Amino acid sequence: MAIVLFNTLSGRKEPFVPLEPGKVRMYVCGPTVYHYIHIGNGRASVVFDTVRRWFSARGYDVTYVQNYTDIDDRIIRAAREAGETVKTIAERYIAAYEADIRALNVLPPTHAPRVTGHIREIVALIERLMAKGYAYEQGGDVYFRVERFAGYGKLSKQPIEDLLAGARVEVGTRKENPLDFALWKRETDGEAAFPSPWGPGRPGWHIECSAMSMRYLGETFDIHGGGQDLCFPHHENEIAQSEAATGVTFVRYWLHNGHVTIDEAKMSKSLGNVVLVRDAIRDVGGRALRFWYLNTHYRQPLRYHPEAIRSAQTSLERIDTAVRGVRHALGAASEGAAEGALLQALKSIEARFEAAMDDDFNTPEAITAVFDLVRLANAVSAEAKRTRGALEAVLARFHAFGEALGIAFGEETEAELDDEVRALIEERSAARKARDYARADAIRAALLRRGIVLEDTPDGVRVRIVRRT
Repeated sequence: MAIVLFNTLSGRKEPFVPLEPGKVRMYVCGPTVYHYIHIGNGRASVVFDTVRRWFSARGYDVTYVQNYTDIDDRIIRAAREAGETVKTIAERYIAAYEADIRALNVLPPTHAPRVTGHIREIVALIERLMAKGYAYEQGGDVYFRVERFAGYGKLSKQPIEDLLAGARVEVGTRKENPLDFALWKRETDGEAAFPSPWGPGRPGWHIECSAMSMRYLGETFDIHGGGQDLCFPHHENEIAQSEAATGVTFVRYWLHNGHVTIDEAKMSKSLGNVVLVRDAIRDVGGRALRFWYLNTHYRQPLRYHPEAIRSAQTSLERIDTAVRGVRHALGAASEGAAEGALLQALKSIEARFEAAMDDDFNTPEAITAVFDLVRLANAVSAEAKRTRGALEAVLARFHAFGEALGIAFGEETEAELDDEVRALIEERSAARKARDYARADAIRAALLRRGIVLEDTPDGVRVRIVRRT
């Protein structure tokens, strides 16, 4: 079955047909690095990492590009307020971003270009637009002529007449038209600047993504992703300037994830209603946060509430417990292959998982299939005549599903135990053998307070890690 995705440009689901067979070229707008990312930003990182993972699982060779905006009004303002350089601020928050998304198990991009490293490409693209009459310079600023581009508004479905009617003329503007947007901004007040044919300055926000994406993916590529809030004006402007310069289609499929809301409002640093990714990870862990994201379809809004994340954490623990149960059962399993009935049940679950992911990356339905696997795993683990082949077949499906979703099911276990905890577990086992149940229960209670659950089973003690909030 072909992967079907919702294309914002057409407004409908479409089968994915790559420009080049077997390859996916994909660009996702990255962070503007002036602060720590909040969980709305984190959602976009997880969503498009999951899209990338599924294309890879389906056998595609994926080139994944995500940029850093490391020069911007907000970065300059943050540097000025901190008494530091723009480069220092950018480097700090790039490092913080990368630490946060590692905790969310987001794979590193194939290319991670920075604006400051691509000034030459940006200037060259602006020059192409000026040569074709799509751009003009006014006092060191360069603007794009929106009215000259006939397709403006096709992504956000906004007629240019409506946009003009609602446009406001900026104070002190040199623009010919209120809809025109900046491609190059002249230097003011000694801020960070780069040389250009129009004098020292820096790129406008929109032009940078066009220049960097085309640098690594070509003038036309398969997929462009980002948050719903980027559809207009950022992505609309990317289309206009890119297609005006090249004369060819810029992007074939546009994907946008929904907002994370808090108290019915979009989460935004400008509104001050943010929950930082690093704080959420500190509370529940990166795996639980990622699992919470994936429990809602990526195009739908996602309402933040601490209880919702804790519920996702509990659900993830159910899956982890099932996986650990299967691994634990391997120690007492007999040799033998998986039987046909089990293999057929696994094949059916696998088909449901794949159908969900092929249908516009429907992770909630895919997770439903994972819980079907949990029920089957628990039944197989409890069988008196379980075989290694049966248990290994179940584990293989957990591994495949986890790879696709970016969550290593059952991995948060004894690797987290330090020497002190291991010694206490051994002491408890010795106390039980000596029938010193009071001491054994005291150790078990002490470990539980630290988030370590000991489960006594016919096959021995099973250790489970839970995070306490």
